[in-house]
Amino acid sequence: MKDNPNPGRRDALKTIVMGAGGLTIIGQAQPARAAAPSAAEAAEVQAVWKPLFFDEHQNETLITLTDLIIPATDTPGAKAALVNRYIDLLYNEEKPETQKQLIDGLGWLDGRSMSEYSQPFVRLAEAQQTAILKRLADPANSNPDDRRGIEFFHRIKELTLFGYYTSEIGLDQELQYGGDTYHTSFPGACTHPEHQS
Repeated sequence: MKDNPNPGRRDALKTIVMGAGGLTIIGQAQPARAAAPSAAEAAEVQAVWKPLFFDEHQNETLITLTDLIIPATDTPGAKAALVNRYIDLLYNEEKPETQKQLIDGLGWLDGRSMSEYSQPFVRLAEAQQTAILKRLADPANSNPDDRRGIEFFHRIKELTLFGYYTSEIGLDQELQYGGDTYHTSFPGACTHPEHQS
């Protein structure tokens, strides 16, 4: 197996995957068994599923947001990995105050989108969505009114990374296990500076 060019990222991902039951998933991980679903197949699967916790608009926002964090490139992104379902299932079981924090964050994101572009986040052009998220990813370039958004975006990134890299797609596409060796190259991963170490 080739050397990992980015051991800092490997160690961070290993910590994420090993937490909260990830060890069981890793123990059952198999080599890639089938081709990842196409974008059309992923969209069809998403279309018939209904969220337990989020309403339809919140779920659509979550899909858009997580897919901007881990977009599809030569490997599937967060949408194909059904990260929104993981977050929905998780938050359906959370305490009301924790649920409220995420709902408030989604509301904040739409409010900021409306104030800047007169449309909710999911209706913005990708360049507009990215412009908002870049400010939230770099607090030095944000304004004091962005504090809630920064905290929300940080939480969504954590949830997205965990949901993706413990999904079948994430394990099959990004992780290679061989004895005690752990390797990942993160092709197409989030480009925010804090995820580049």
